[in-house]
Amino acid sequence: MQLNFLNKPHFENGSLKKISEILKAHGIKKPLICTDPGLASIGMTDKIRNLLSNELSPTFYEKTPANPTEKAVNEALETYKTNDCDGVIGFGGGSSMDLGKAVALMANHEGNVVDYSINEGGLGKINKTVPMIAIPTTSGTGSEVSPGSVIIMNDGRKLILASEHLRPDAAICDPELTLALPPVLTAGAGMDALTHCIEAIMSPINDPPAEAVGLDGIEKIIKKESLIRACEDGQDKDARWNMMMASTEGAMAFSKGLGAVHSMSHAIGANRELRLHHGTLNGVILPTILRFNHDHVGDKYPRISRAMGKSESVDLAVEIEKLNEKIGLPSGLKEMGVTEEMIPELVAHSITDPSNMTTPRLPTPEEWEKLFLEAM
Repeated sequence: MQLNFLNKPHFENGSLKKISEILKAHGIKKPLICTDPGLASIGMTDKIRNLLSNELSPTFYEKTPANPTEKAVNEALETYKTNDCDGVIGFGGGSSMDLGKAVALMANHEGNVVDYSINEGGLGKINKTVPMIAIPTTSGTGSEVSPGSVIIMNDGRKLILASEHLRPDAAICDPELTLALPPVLTAGAGMDALTHCIEAIMSPINDPPAEAVGLDGIEKIIKKESLIRACEDGQDKDARWNMMMASTEGAMAFSKGLGAVHSMSHAIGANRELRLHHGTLNGVILPTILRFNHDHVGDKYPRISRAMGKSESVDLAVEIEKLNEKIGLPSGLKEMGVTEEMIPELVAHSITDPSNMTTPRLPTPEEWEKLFLEAM
């Protein structure tokens, strides 16, 4: 089926088979396919190569890091130019799709990647990019429908690029591509999708349709137990379908914005030594922010609880902690290698994160510090 969204995602089992016709529809004959070493090692790149018709000439960039960097964008851009490519495919998790967006941007824009970040006034600088197609192989970021890209810059900051021009021209959402995803990545990606839905709902922006989409995503993830089922049995096609749909819905919902969970997660994710998974960080941090925002979101918590299939009076933070434990996520940031000595730098990064623009309760510097300590 084709979702009735801005870039009309092709969403169904087996939809990867449409790749050649979709590339042709967008005038792409020589795509640069941005992916990661893990997918290349298990033959996923061969799968996509074998589905391309003979008149298409792909080039692969298979070195996308777990958290995409400005350096990797520049390497992939050089490969794009050297091989005279005319479009980009982001094939993989959020990292590969975000890197692909940044390459598509820099293929026809001057300067450096960092110049186009929100922090550097990039919102008004981004024009139409070269054609870009997104193909997710995880169910978490929803980058296939979002207008954003998160990149670690050469100066160490993890910054957001955002523009309607960065929304992929087309998306192929094939849940069958996630069947081989191991439980640990299924869990982390799934908590990314859930956090997107919950933070979008908590955002003070008044957008009832986006909020409804977020509630539906929560229902698919928790009430239908799709995340637990996908972690327990990776071949559960119904659970995988629900999780990919919830991931896509999460990104649709966060058109309302995100919040402090992402500000903290981006700060920690910028640490190149820890190299922590973004979705796992979101899942671990989420209970702390749910407690922090409790009295600042009106009647939203009871509605979130109903979408989960829970009583309106449940403690949402406790429910998320129980879910994290059940799917094998760490119990706190300390378990992930974060130390108290890091907190001043993490606070400084969090304060400047654009996700704060839509958080329902903006922490003071002292509160940021307490939040990191609580999440430890």
